[in-house]
Amino acid sequence: MAAPNLVNVTSILGKIDGHALTADAIDNANSSVITAASDKLIKINSIIVANVDGTDSVDIDVAVNLASDARFYLAKTVALPADSTLVVIGKDSPIYLEEGDELEARASAASDAELVVSYEILDDA
Repeated sequence: MAAPNLVNVTSILGKIDGHALTADAIDNANSSVITAASDKLIKINSIIVANVDGTDSVDIDVAVNLASDARFYLAKTVALPADSTLVVIGKDSPIYLEEGDELEARASAASDAELVVSYEILDDA
């Protein structure tokens, strides 16, 4: 199916999700944060990752896995110091996920990082 036509959008639903990042490989099914549903377009407005470990640094990966099985990194092995945050995508540089595309993320240590994503689901139905 095709992505919705932005000119004919009939609904825009604002969403926010939070995820505790795992230490799985980025290509693992467990690393999926958001998947664009059939006949929907997702506009990602921001991705913020926080290191919630008070002592240790953690490495962060954030990627877009396109439905065509092509993965592209937004951040790759970025060291995030203890008790700090990283803005991967801000409102001034949104990206779109088409049907079947996924936003993926991982941390080098389980339970050391949390990700918050703000996005909109666009539909032309």
